Amino acid sequence: MKSEPSKYPWSKLLTDKKTHWDGVRNFEARNNLRAMKKGELVLFYHSNEGKEIVGLAKVMKAHYQDPTTEEDWSVVDLAPVLTLKATVTLATLKAHPTLKEMAVVKRSRISVTKVSKVELDLVLGLAETKLP
Repeated sequence: MKSEPSKYPWSKLLTDKKTHWDGVRNFEARNNLRAMKKGELVLFYHSNEGKEIVGLAKVMKAHYQDPTTEEDWSVVDLAPVLTLKATVTLATLKAHPTLKEMAVVKRSRISVTKVSKVELDLVLGLAETKLP
């Protein structure tokens, strides 16, 4: 999931301890959000400023109606799991033989993209971070 640090930074999620992820207004991103299951891990990416993966969150509640609109959009509830020891920049992703194919690289305008287990493990390795 992507967020601009000036709008909702990782540090705010750490302070809030939980949030619902609203404002998704792209059908592909919405469908990716709707595919998320409770307990799944989410990479938190700072877009536009920083352009780096900074943290790992967990889906606390699967998709439900976005309370900010009556239209057919969804939200999920997220909670922080951990801050990465080392951030993983977009440049690092693009330079990596496997990670350069990640949706966050290839579908850069989509705010919610899928991440495979292999990609998650590689990112955590680059971030020198182990799952708790």
